[in-house]
Amino acid sequence: MKFTSKIFNSHPKSDGDFFLGIKTILGFKPKDVDIYKKAFLHRSVNKRDKQGNPMNYERLEFLGDAMLGTIISKHLYNEVPGGDEGYLTKMRSKIVSRKHLNELGKDLKLLKYVESRIPKSHFGENIHGNVFEALVGAIYLDRGYSYCEKFINSRVIRPYVDIEQLEGKVISYKSLLIEWCQKQKKTFHYEVYEDTGNDELKHFAVKLTISDKIMAKARATSKKKAEEKASRRAYFALQNRIENS
Repeated sequence: MKFTSKIFNSHPKSDGDFFLGIKTILGFKPKDVDIYKKAFLHRSVNKRDKQGNPMNYERLEFLGDAMLGTIISKHLYNEVPGGDEGYLTKMRSKIVSRKHLNELGKDLKLLKYVESRIPKSHFGENIHGNVFEALVGAIYLDRGYSYCEKFINSRVIRPYVDIEQLEGKVISYKSLLIEWCQKQKKTFHYEVYEDTGNDELKHFAVKLTISDKIMAKARATSKKKAEEKASRRAYFALQNRIENS
């Protein structure tokens, strides 16, 4: 049992190590370390507070998501005074996309602080972004809005947010392609089927047809990824027609 607990419990060796690690990530001293511990507590640990409520990072993730959206919205509102609601919403979506949040969580090496009964190798990619949002929620509860804004400015906005670069960044090739097909009154169809092949992980294959012509094929570990991959290939095959339409 002792050996098993060492494998699954990925929490730092001591409160002192945890405090120093979090302080380095935040750039300031946390007041209540227990709030931050909760931000790294996976539901598999099955801990409860004195009132019997589940203790894990999911509620903090909800709060952090709201804070992140608010602070990024404020930044875009101030930085792009000519941007309308649609533009600002689109730009915010690019900054707080799941892919970007996962990258942030990885860059900060947050996974090493997660306490879980599940081996790290079994986690999906989204654990990185989920814990990042939970950390933002913990900062808000511990130090308030100003410190939350300070952290997001230093860890997200200054190093990663370039307005001009983001304007040219495509969030979803599938959405872009569907929008073009609808404008051009072209029929389109995604045919998805399970394609296990010789891979250990289950794969899905997709065939994208536009106006009864097969435009692209792709395969990935989820239906959504396979569709996006096929859409990207189709987009580049049709790029000149799309951009000049």
